[in-house]
Amino acid sequence: MKKILVSGGSGFLGSHLCDRLVAKGEDILCVDNFFTGSKRNITHLLGQPNFELLRHDITFPLYVEVDQIFNLACPASPIHYQLDPVQTTKTSVHGAINMLGLAKRVKARILQASTSEVYGNPDVHPQIEEYWGNVNPIGIRACYDEGKRCAETLFFDYHRQHNLEIKVIRIFNTYGPRMHPNDGRVVSNFIVQAIKGEDISIYGDGQQTRSFCYVDDLIEAMLRMMESPAEFVGPVNVGCPVEFTMLELAEKVLKLTGGTSKLIFKPIPADDPRQRQPNIDLAKKWLGWEPKVSLEDGLSETIAYYRKRLAE
Repeated sequence: MKKILVSGGSGFLGSHLCDRLVAKGEDILCVDNFFTGSKRNITHLLGQPNFELLRHDITFPLYVEVDQIFNLACPASPIHYQLDPVQTTKTSVHGAINMLGLAKRVKARILQASTSEVYGNPDVHPQIEEYWGNVNPIGIRACYDEGKRCAETLFFDYHRQHNLEIKVIRIFNTYGPRMHPNDGRVVSNFIVQAIKGEDISIYGDGQQTRSFCYVDDLIEAMLRMMESPAEFVGPVNVGCPVEFTMLELAEKVLKLTGGTSKLIFKPIPADDPRQRQPNIDLAKKWLGWEPKVSLEDGLSETIAYYRKRLAE
């Protein structure tokens, strides 16, 4: 049994990761300050003997003894990370320093949940790990984009300077149950609006693309990355290599919900990427991983979750 720390463990991705690790019989320390995470996501785990919850903000040091660290703590949707941009940057940078310092002290392997947003509004498509990105360093999204880029810098400097065992994954759009209904992300927006019979908001002309990975597939990749050979540190893209336009996504959501909502078009937000699609050749080679859940099946599971939650 390994003692594993999951920062951001009560969030959307973190709670699903905790589920898998608890089921494996590992000893889990879930750390969260509940800025965007929710106790409802991990309530079902509180009675498990191998699960412990600690309220803590990783911008402050943490003194515990662990074997592995999954660093997921950071608000990930524009609505949340732009609410307090200075704190968002501190979470990415100070949080990384504190988690890396902990990993160095206890000689733990540490995985960083980075993001496709490090690529910014890409002029290389699909995005490969060698691409350095096209990010606006002073824009409204920079607190998240540049915060995550700096966190990657810190991880690789700790690896080179202190021989720390690191793993870095770049997460592309992921969706599924436990996404916050008001997080402003496109999948949750479309589903909630369709279920409520409200107009579906399309930003721009609806031709911008995203790729959507179901949460179960993402967590599987994360677990495989943590257990991958020490020489493979990443970064590695994790996401679905099939892209869809926003209009295509809206049509699928309306079909699966049986909704009759109208589509309305709004101005596109500043620095919103035009295209987003991962090249996952590295993940296939080193992790033997590629997504298995189709968009239709994943959306159906997510819609069922939101129907139940919105009825509460």
